Amino acid sequence: MKVLVGCEESQTICKAFRALGHEAFSCDLLPCSGGHPEWHLQMDIFEAIKLKNWDLLVAHPPCTFLAGSAVQWLSHPEDKELPFEDRRPHPKYPTRRQDMLDSVEFVKALYNCSIPRVAIENPVGLLSSKFRKPDQIIQPYMFGDEATKTTCLWLKNVPNLKPTHIVGKGDRVTFKSGKSHPKWYADALATAKTKQERQTLRSKTFQGIANAIADQWGDLK
Repeated sequence: MKVLVGCEESQTICKAFRALGHEAFSCDLLPCSGGHPEWHLQMDIFEAIKLKNWDLLVAHPPCTFLAGSAVQWLSHPEDKELPFEDRRPHPKYPTRRQDMLDSVEFVKALYNCSIPRVAIENPVGLLSSKFRKPDQIIQPYMFGDEATKTTCLWLKNVPNLKPTHIVGKGDRVTFKSGKSHPKWYADALATAKTKQERQTLRSKTFQGIANAIADQWGDLK
């Protein structure tokens, strides 16, 4: 199969498909960190879509403006009691509402692109209300990695993933504030030196999920 993995600099899914003999390429505006620049298209995803008659698109649109945590930045903090349409933009992020709408349109354009089979991945967030409900919600612990990372999938002509090896949910770290995060997430917060590096670490695909995607979607006819 000809597989395009959109918005993926890590090449985790790309390499899983390549290991099974497929013609897979990652695509991102960033250079790849997966060690195979010969399999990486550093360009706009819609330009990459035009390059080949792809059989499958697996896309990971940036979730900065789509995640549930982004909702708090849509409106002025002093306007919480007002109807949403009467609230002012957030003073720190005055363009956040338009950024959110643009991100939703980006996802819709990927879903409706010319590639016949499409899978879009994102965390729980605004897509459920602004696009549609996801077809499936998965966790890394369903595919052999002891970790939690709630991941929604929007699928077009692609079947739901079947769990491969259900394991424990992994450790959690509790902070002084009382909040807790999965250990892998807490480690990303602790080790990342910049905001961009933190976002990159948090967005990487767990290997078990990547393997399941390649195994189960790589033989679609």
